[in-house]
Amino acid sequence: MNDKINTFLNSDLLDKYLLGSTTTAETEMVETYISKYPEVQNAYNTLQHNLEIVAKRDAVEAPKDILNNIFDALDEETPVLSLNPETKQRKWTNYSIAASIAAFIFAGTTLFLYTQKQSLNLENQKVVDEIFDLRSDIDSQNKRLDDIMRQFKQLNNPETEKYIINGNNRAKNLKTVAYINPKEKKSMIDVVSLPQLPEEQCYQIWAEVQDKMVNLGILSETDRKLMEIPYTENALGLSITIEEKGSKINNSSKENAVAEISFQKNK
Repeated sequence: MNDKINTFLNSDLLDKYLLGSTTTAETEMVETYISKYPEVQNAYNTLQHNLEIVAKRDAVEAPKDILNNIFDALDEETPVLSLNPETKQRKWTNYSIAASIAAFIFAGTTLFLYTQKQSLNLENQKVVDEIFDLRSDIDSQNKRLDDIMRQFKQLNNPETEKYIINGNNRAKNLKTVAYINPKEKKSMIDVVSLPQLPEEQCYQIWAEVQDKMVNLGILSETDRKLMEIPYTENALGLSITIEEKGSKINNSSKENAVAEISFQKNK
């Protein structure tokens, strides 16, 4: 089965078509797929069969004694022309009653079937919505699992070097772990603990390159997880500083650092 058919079958167009809720364009698309692809035809037949099972399961038979009374009234063979006026009047009254009962049964059956169809539409839509939500959850979990596996492989790569960055006297409880892979040019940081700062301040991480500091982003209390940071070619080390929020920070000095690590010392 090719991707095009698989994508179509994973959508809710077949369900909507079966329930009569597709647009004109969607109807043309579904009918084209049904006539062109046997897999879609089989899926449509299966949905239609399941719908018939549900309809038959909930069907209500008209009472047999009422139908028999109608048939008995209609099967009387006495010619109308041979009856006297009083007999004719009774005869037409019987026919009127029988016709009224038949019309009542037909109207009741039609209303019941319509109600059942509406209920089935709502149930099917609920199932379709639940399947869509479940598929979204599965996709999200699969993406998360892929990210975890990718990070796990990077951490266990022999080329990946680990650096523990502890805070100085200005941030004694600060602790982060950096993972640098020069070969694949990947950098990650694991924020273990960050001392709380005043509302107007934030932690900033920098790469030291020659005589300047390169901004790698902000470290937040919500970043207590392994995350990627920009890889900096020929970096001599990493520093974490405390800066004012909202200010345009293009450079910083090592005097502002509350934690730092030199790559050269660890080699």
